[in-house]
Amino acid sequence: MKEMSPIEKFYNKFNEEKRLGTRHGQVEFITSMKYIHKYLEGKKDAKILDVGAGTGRYSVALANEGYDVTALELVQYNVGIIKSKGSTVKAYKGNAMNLKRFEDKSFDMVMVFGPMYHLGAFDERLKALSEAKRVLKDDGVIIVAYIMNDYTIISHAFAENTINKCVAEDRFTNDFHCISKEGDIYHSVRIEDMDRLNEAAGLNRIQIVAADGAANYIRPVLNSLDEEGFKHFIEYHLATCERMDMMGASAHTIDILKK
Repeated sequence: MKEMSPIEKFYNKFNEEKRLGTRHGQVEFITSMKYIHKYLEGKKDAKILDVGAGTGRYSVALANEGYDVTALELVQYNVGIIKSKGSTVKAYKGNAMNLKRFEDKSFDMVMVFGPMYHLGAFDERLKALSEAKRVLKDDGVIIVAYIMNDYTIISHAFAENTINKCVAEDRFTNDFHCISKEGDIYHSVRIEDMDRLNEAAGLNRIQIVAADGAANYIRPVLNSLDEEGFKHFIEYHLATCERMDMMGASAHTIDILKK
């Protein structure tokens, strides 16, 4: 039997369903779905590929709306969860860097919501993005999610008081750009990293969005809000999530691209 990768071992233990059900997870989901729907408008027959689909939070929701959805997921355990939900999603085990199962120009939308969290090398990210481009129709849209560099530094190096250890281990450049190391589960980027990747892949940005903004920094605050207060936070976040001054420190961004 082939040995599981570190990512597969991690997600066999990590409760992705629980994370997505938290209030900060809801902010990310609500925001991402808003922009997914924006770029699916008028395309009820759209074919959607969800690459790195996790446990199918987006795939199943979109399939239940009537879309033709295919999910590709690295972790077999997660594929099983998707299939157990009883939707019309076609779920397969596979790797974002190799979409050979799918023909050229066969999807109206390709979502890459998990792979860029875990691919650390530029050429790996480029391969995943190039494969997404290959299977995308000429008038289609790719939506890519990233973890942001400064969120990593603020929330982990400082908030968890590991900054001295990180500096000693050369985890940052002099201007605090995170350095990916072999064996890291998560990898983060700055907008300029995303720009270089898009240029190399021959893709053009339509829009960039702060998927969760301040939500991850104030998890206890969000949890303490009543339903009306949380509704107002969502309103605030959706009113500000397109502002460029919100991007860098957001935990996640979604980069919306076309050929």
